[in-house]
Amino acid sequence: MRFSSLVDRLDAPGGAAWHIHGEARLAQARGEDVILLSVGDPDFDTPAPIVERAVEALRAGDTHYTYIPGRPALRAAIAGVQSRRTGAPTAPENVMTVSGAQNGLFAVMLSLLDPGDEVLVIEPIYATYEATVAAAGATVVRVSASPDDGFRPAVGALEGAVTPRTRAILMANPNNPTGVVMTEAELAAVAAVARRHDLWVVADEVYESLVFEGAHRSIRALPGMAERTATIGSLSKSHAMTGWRTGWVVGPEDLVGHLDRLGLNMLYGQPGFIQEAAIVALADYDATTEVMREAYRARVDTVAEGLAGLPGIAMLRPASGMFALIDVRGTGMSSTDFAWGLFRATGVSLVDAAAFGPATAGFVRLAMAAPAERLADACRRIARHARSLAG
Repeated sequence: MRFSSLVDRLDAPGGAAWHIHGEARLAQARGEDVILLSVGDPDFDTPAPIVERAVEALRAGDTHYTYIPGRPALRAAIAGVQSRRTGAPTAPENVMTVSGAQNGLFAVMLSLLDPGDEVLVIEPIYATYEATVAAAGATVVRVSASPDDGFRPAVGALEGAVTPRTRAILMANPNNPTGVVMTEAELAAVAAVARRHDLWVVADEVYESLVFEGAHRSIRALPGMAERTATIGSLSKSHAMTGWRTGWVVGPEDLVGHLDRLGLNMLYGQPGFIQEAAIVALADYDATTEVMREAYRARVDTVAEGLAGLPGIAMLRPASGMFALIDVRGTGMSSTDFAWGLFRATGVSLVDAAAFGPATAGFVRLAMAAPAERLADACRRIARHARSLAG
């Protein structure tokens, strides 16, 4: 039987790196002493008031169709948080609710791109970016960063990568997997290229509330950028709501109109009880995200202390988020072999960061998705493994 080529295009080159997580989950189910640090699923519980509102709405019969772009109260709440945190005026009409950031990215690419278009992607890139671009028949053009300068975004190379087929710039700020936060000057450089060549900017800002020092700056707030920027956000990491699948796209009204028409044929609106829970989450956004941010800041300290001074490996300290890259090039092993060897020897599962592009080959990514004592245990196991390789 014949199949569409679409799903084959979604098979991104880095997909194999996630097999280790599947193996780790199977080992855990068998009762083995495994520490899962391979995916960004927070170990925290969703705050109780959010859960209670969802249960209350369910019991009240909130199980029917809803507005496709989102309930007015939810769109207004998202717009309020965006206006306050970015400084860019945002109306409910600028908001489209989606089923998590991944759904938002997929929908935006289908709304902006045509076959043959090119998208400049500032590396390192999240593992699904290439597939979401390919789904629209477009092509990723990588703008590589370097570990030598801590993976600062290579914004100076953007201009030279533009061609007549370039349609958009895709970036994550803060970045996953590096935790790098873009500076005002870096954002201005991206904005200048976008304005000069009339390009869209798709800004994945899922980790904007988890910046450890200073304030996050959204590119949408820069002059002339609100009308050409699609901002992706979600409650998954900031409120430990990965399984709730709730997020948003903020952009100009004509983009939201395209997303609305796409949603009519793809998602047909989020469940009402989830939207009600999201409204509660957004009402207490700053307080909740501050608790989460401080928890991850403490976990970064735990991991940095546990991995300090080890032979052959070095941690790249993140400025945000819930991940840390570990440079394993000094072991003489590939990042793939190191990750699998570590898992088989110690039960600690990390992800081969080559999944995020050629720039991060030779690194593994550690997700701080475990309590401090469990992270400390993982670091002791990593330390033993590193010493055994060196000795």
